[in-house]
Amino acid sequence: MVTTLAVFTRDLRVHDNPMLAAAAHQAESVVPLFVRDTGTRRTLFGSGNRERFLTESLADLDHSLRGLGGRLVVREGDPVEQVCRLADEVGAARVHIAADASAYAQRRQTALRTALAERGRELRCHDEVHVVVAPGRVTPADRDHFAVFSPYHRRWEDTSWRRLVPPPERIRLPKVDPGRLASANADRGTGKSGGFAGGEAEGRQRAELWLRQDVEGYDDRRDLLAEEDGTSRLSPYLHLGCLSVRELATQAGRSDGARAFVRQLAWRDFYYQLLAARPDAAHDDYRPDRSGARDWRDDPEALEAWRTGHTGIPIVDAGMRQLLTDGWLPNRTRLITASLLTKTLGLDWRAGAAHYLEHLVDGDLANNNLNWQWVAGTGTDTRPGRVLNPLRQAERYDPDGTYVRRHVPELAHLKTPEIHQPWRLPAGERRALDYPAPLPSLAAGPRPLRL
Repeated sequence: MVTTLAVFTRDLRVHDNPMLAAAAHQAESVVPLFVRDTGTRRTLFGSGNRERFLTESLADLDHSLRGLGGRLVVREGDPVEQVCRLADEVGAARVHIAADASAYAQRRQTALRTALAERGRELRCHDEVHVVVAPGRVTPADRDHFAVFSPYHRRWEDTSWRRLVPPPERIRLPKVDPGRLASANADRGTGKSGGFAGGEAEGRQRAELWLRQDVEGYDDRRDLLAEEDGTSRLSPYLHLGCLSVRELATQAGRSDGARAFVRQLAWRDFYYQLLAARPDAAHDDYRPDRSGARDWRDDPEALEAWRTGHTGIPIVDAGMRQLLTDGWLPNRTRLITASLLTKTLGLDWRAGAAHYLEHLVDGDLANNNLNWQWVAGTGTDTRPGRVLNPLRQAERYDPDGTYVRRHVPELAHLKTPEIHQPWRLPAGERRALDYPAPLPSLAAGPRPLRL
């Protein structure tokens, strides 16, 4: 009997999963495997929100696989060791895995290929599982990747997409110890991950509702912070591959809102192709010529105030508190909070990126870190000097203060415009607030904030 291993990483779904489909098609029995990689515990699991969402997604994947006749096998440890050990145990001639863009994923893929070859086994890597268009398929004439989004997007739109892949009709699992599905860390925190229940079933239900009811208004509503349905909130499901980004892009439609939404999916692919070509950009300035010998300020107190939502700038504090409680933020809030940290406070973008990556349920190395570089002016932004003034942003995108009231309860009784600028209250009212004054260091960075 021919046996294969289908190694899940960030593709926790059965619909439109070329890796799983190929593994099931090419063998009589399949071992669906997920390895809890102890080497990436901090970045993959991170906060309780992230861990909980992952655990729920794995449970949902196991449920789907059982419906096909199989189940999810779980191991913990070094992925190369665990995959090779299980391949030896079940006699798998071939191992299937989805290709990924990060330096760590590429090293894992190389090490796994070498280790399996030494055992006379084969590794098959599948492109376009995590993305619509694989890194390297769309390139300019003079280099291996695009550094500017607009020309990339034009080529991306003209590129043919592979057909969607149906789930396998059946999965036959050989005799094997399934391991423990839940992690010892699964009890961290309580409740759902910021309202996100993990798993493909939940993701597909949300996607169907979004595409049917809300996507047409996306272009007009996506930046309005009080609008909880203004954005799709599908990013956590795309991050762990509970949803196929290609299926989502294919089904979005052609309305103005749908086109704007699909453009954001193209941004995701853009950052993946950049990271695949420049893995160092996850941690090093992509455009060091723009930052030069920039001396980021060392201000631990300001950094901690930013992390915990106590900068004294309500729109920023609302976002940072939402991050800690929900594990998710609207994109507009991400831009506002990142701009304050890097452009106004003058603190290193890497500190902000690490904090986001730890807490965001959708925290993705390519999109998170390269978006941080875009805001900081060290990345692909064609206007690296742009600064987002949080006061003007609040007036424009939270005009009646609903978003701030939702996340900064000590200011909930204030009206506008005072809720966005509480330091302008009469002295007695100001002292009665259980809310900090603006950080003095807001005037010390490269782009001081004038209050």
